[in-house]
Amino acid sequence: MSEAISVRRAAVLGAGVMGAQIAAHLANAGIPTVLFELAGDGDDRRSGAREAIRRLGNLQPAPLASPAYAERIRPANYEDDLAALADCDLVIEAVAERLDVKLDLFRRVAPHLPAGAVVGSNTSGLSVEALAEALPEALHGRFCGIHFFNPPRYMHLVELIPTARTEPAVVDGLEAFLTTALGKGVIRGRDTPNFVGNRIGVFAVVAAMAHAERLGLAPDVVDALTGPAIGRPRSATFRTADLVGLDTLRHVVEGNVPRLQDDPWVDYLRLPDWMVRLIEAGALGRKAGAGVYRKGREGIEVVDSVQGDYRTASGEIDPAVSEILAESDPAARLRALRASEHPQAEFLWAIHRDTFHYAAHLLGTIADNARDVDLAIRWGFAWQQGPFETWQAAGWQETAEAIDADREAGRTLADVPLPDWVFAIEAAHTPAGAWSPGAGDYRPPSGLAVYRRQYFPPALLGGPHPPRGETVLDHPGVRLWHLEGDVGMLSFRGPKHAVGRDVLDGVMEAVEAAEGRYDALVLWQPSAPFSVGANLKEVSGALEAGDFDTLERMVRRFQQATARVRDASIPVVAGARGMALGGGCEFLMHCDHVVAALESYVGLVEAGVGLIPAGGGCRALARHAAATAVDGDPFPAIQRRFETVARAEVAASAVEAVDYGFLPAHTTVVPHEDEVLHVAIQHARALA
Repeated sequence: MSEAISVRRAAVLGAGVMGAQIAAHLANAGIPTVLFELAGDGDDRRSGAREAIRRLGNLQPAPLASPAYAERIRPANYEDDLAALADCDLVIEAVAERLDVKLDLFRRVAPHLPAGAVVGSNTSGLSVEALAEALPEALHGRFCGIHFFNPPRYMHLVELIPTARTEPAVVDGLEAFLTTALGKGVIRGRDTPNFVGNRIGVFAVVAAMAHAERLGLAPDVVDALTGPAIGRPRSATFRTADLVGLDTLRHVVEGNVPRLQDDPWVDYLRLPDWMVRLIEAGALGRKAGAGVYRKGREGIEVVDSVQGDYRTASGEIDPAVSEILAESDPAARLRALRASEHPQAEFLWAIHRDTFHYAAHLLGTIADNARDVDLAIRWGFAWQQGPFETWQAAGWQETAEAIDADREAGRTLADVPLPDWVFAIEAAHTPAGAWSPGAGDYRPPSGLAVYRRQYFPPALLGGPHPPRGETVLDHPGVRLWHLEGDVGMLSFRGPKHAVGRDVLDGVMEAVEAAEGRYDALVLWQPSAPFSVGANLKEVSGALEAGDFDTLERMVRRFQQATARVRDASIPVVAGARGMALGGGCEFLMHCDHVVAALESYVGLVEAGVGLIPAGGGCRALARHAAATAVDGDPFPAIQRRFETVARAEVAASAVEAVDYGFLPAHTTVVPHEDEVLHVAIQHARALA
């Protein structure tokens, strides 16, 4: 089964927050989904599932790409509706993370599951083999763990955990479906506690807490150190704990401790005593209005982990440590952190060292190769680099020797030697990014056919470089190039692909060159965003100087460039992902066709900075409104469209962008952003 499994209808067992959001994610993909919950009281026995669907409209960020998609989710209960499972190709269990609860549910629904269905459990770390025992033998080959990270629409990672009896073709087909239909980044893990992402990511959190306690660093200082300063999310460590919920974090950290007694780091798999006291007091984080942080009269307050009360949050990185972190060479940066006696520097070296140590020790147990661990941490915890990438960038051999020296000196959290493969990599001069301890060699990325749709897959340090293509026009503002000779690609240069004079001149020149060379043209940026719009520095510079002639010429050139795209003698297709604002949106509006990633955020936002869209967007919006007029009267539709412009609204998905009129009604929406270029090229060829 090299192709994706076919899912015409799905079911989600459990209408809690996670179950309902998985159902919404399936609905976004156009899949009718039955959402099961326990029967409600009174006449409406489906009230529990119905209420869960209603709540989807109130959650932020929005689980549904369009509010109308809630109609694709059908409420059900286990007393009246189990027969509906017979029509489902995919059934995902998503109830409470308790083995007994999940086993009871599987035994209850097993007689109603069709033999051809793929069945999965959205467990975050329970034994998948143990869960399989509740299913009939006939379904064992079609059952595996399917662990979505929360919230499913926005967190890219899904972990697939097959059992010893899961058919390989089923896993391949499920991976292809999750990738193309749901837009996920799929990692295959082994059936070990907490799998891949949580096993390493949660350890990194508890290691930071342990070293913060040892060195006397306050939570707000730790968050200053463990956020963007080291390539991690702004929520860092303790803010992330508040977002997740301290009670939920405690369950994730401590829930599998009985199964991890052979883990040399098991004594650190616990929350600090002061955080446990917060939980017992009901200060569970953001959902409770207070946790590690809370809103105070004077601003954000943070708990004093020693005194137990709150104070104004003011944590900062010491200037000496900031200077070290500003070092561009990763090896020099980590070396300086090791050498510094400042507690903040010692903390940063310690959390890197112990995460490297832990990941190396576990690699052969939890995953097939280092690449999967790095991508799991990138996609599941939003780090810019995974642990093995970071280690390799800092100098593989030098860092390994430093870890070993600290272990011998008793400074590491566990006295466990680094595995032999760590030193085999350096001896063979092999990049660590895809090293497989089990195979003892470098493993290339998956060869599944679905990945051939991704011309530019996620690149890892030390891995193969993405194709650059052949450049035809190298202009200061744009690049005209191709991967295959019949379709050209036009990409903007500059930060965030802002549209300035160079881009406008380049577009005019590139379209003319493409007409003489290619069958079709694709407007696509090798990295997100598509474009943040006009280069406001150029606009504000002309305004401040009172040079309105220059401003008029710039506006005229903008209109000429978008019109040149619209009137090209060959088809022009746009491939969009990320933000397409202002002038970026206007270019999309003038293409023959748009292929947009579902997570595209599109809008004419010029009014937000006191301007009016002037690149042809207002005209295109009016034409779109007229084309969708009801009863021949375009005015109500035009009024609604221009109200979004006046409010500088941004559509929160490609689907919503179509509803707003920012994208044409025939826009092709693609769930996986790395497939946008492939689909755009195919559309361009079809139009040609």
